[in-house]
Amino acid sequence: MGFFGKTHSLQELERRQKGVLATIIKDWQLYVLLLPMVAFFFLWRYLPMGGILVAFKRYKVTEGVMGSEFAGFYYFRELFFGAGSGEFWRAFRNTFMLNIYGLLFAFPVPIILALLFSEIRSVVYRTAAQTLSYMPNFISEVIITTLIILITSNSHGSVGLVTRVLQALGLISEQTKLMFEPAYFRSVYIVSDIWIKAGYGSIVYFAAIMGIPPSNYEAARVDGATKLDQIRHVTLPGIATTLTIMLILRIGQMLQVGFEKVLLLYNPATYETSDVLATYVFRTGMGGVGGRMAGALATSPSLATAAGLFEALIAMVLVLGANYISRKISDTSVF
Repeated sequence: MGFFGKTHSLQELERRQKGVLATIIKDWQLYVLLLPMVAFFFLWRYLPMGGILVAFKRYKVTEGVMGSEFAGFYYFRELFFGAGSGEFWRAFRNTFMLNIYGLLFAFPVPIILALLFSEIRSVVYRTAAQTLSYMPNFISEVIITTLIILITSNSHGSVGLVTRVLQALGLISEQTKLMFEPAYFRSVYIVSDIWIKAGYGSIVYFAAIMGIPPSNYEAARVDGATKLDQIRHVTLPGIATTLTIMLILRIGQMLQVGFEKVLLLYNPATYETSDVLATYVFRTGMGGVGGRMAGALATSPSLATAAGLFEALIAMVLVLGANYISRKISDTSVF
């Protein structure tokens, strides 16, 4: 009986393999189109994972990853409790706070923008408004940060537009230099981030809104629902799945901040609130950390890799946790 059972299992396996092969042959064009994406993920997402070993090695360029001495969790101890741990925890706090502010103030803006776009009846006007809102997302980060620095400048007789407005409103003094004051960095970063990303981020929500059947709105109007009632009882429930998935993905980025933008905007005077994990890893691995760490740790690829690995692990836990909670509460999840 066992022999015949094994034979049946083998036949079933062969049948499934032939079915998969037949499907691939039938839709070979689709699989060819998929190859570039598979190659991208393999070359730039999976192969670099071998570099994680650097976090557990006393890495030396001359000896390579495999030839370097094994250090165990030494660099993790230095990262969390060593002489330079204060800078790491400061970067961790700043990263987390920027993302908390982004979640509270920046995340809802694309949703509100999509709702406003959906209420515009003129196709020409709506297309023009959407195009203008998307444009900042496609401008070079260098140009964007240069514009931010110019409009917030206050030095050598040059006063930027934003600085003038804030001075006129009495919100800052004439001597205040926004880009050199740690207290203002987060506000500048979040407001500029909304300007850059809100329009482009509204595309997903706008598409979800357009997918809601018009009959739902007609039924709501028949029942006497106002425009706000329609948004509350028809639109928001209709895009709830999209909202949940986007929120889960956003939570997974709680320890990720735009590296290029911070690098171009921050300076030693604002490290207190502007230094984030990405810039900390960059300085630690490539250019030192201001000389506060002792000896060989001043510039350490191993320490930088340990910080990057810690960031990735926290992000994974956040995504899994948010996904689990969402699945339990609303039956909606990414996986």
